[in-house]
Amino acid sequence: MRREILFSGFGGQGVILASVILGRAAAVYENLYAVQTQSYGPESRGGASRAEVVISDEPIDYPKAITPDYAVFFSQEAYTKFLHAVKEGATVIVEKDLVPHRDPEFERRLNVIALPLTEIAEETTGLSLTMNILTLGILVGVTGVVGRESIEKAVHDAVPHGTEAINLRALRKGFELAEKAK
Repeated sequence: MRREILFSGFGGQGVILASVILGRAAAVYENLYAVQTQSYGPESRGGASRAEVVISDEPIDYPKAITPDYAVFFSQEAYTKFLHAVKEGATVIVEKDLVPHRDPEFERRLNVIALPLTEIAEETTGLSLTMNILTLGILVGVTGVVGRESIEKAVHDAVPHGTEAINLRALRKGFELAEKAK
């Protein structure tokens, strides 16, 4: 079972951190093979940022996502640039307030969850920058790509010391939203 996950947005939204956490959950806590790659160079200053995670129960022969099974779009530029790379039937999570111009015809072939993620993160934790962790909760809750306990442990390991409780609150809110989206 090879699963490909694409995270994309603009620099500062936690795209890279979310992908690293997911890869850690798979490799460290699920005993799966996982490879995380990223593209952020000059993009880390506000342009399109992209990170990919490939998870498999067998050794991974190619570390890049070819046709993602799951994708997260945190910005219009990322959505426009990468949406058509996802496979038919993919689960796609969209930050709807930051992606106002969507492709409804192409989205019919996908399982799309579009929510005001930044706003929900602010309401849940008081910090918009927990939006990436909230989204991980939605992704894991809807897809089961890794277990909830594994992603909780990976979040706890990866976030800055002292922010564990607030980030776990965001993650668990994502789990709640996933239940509603199913």
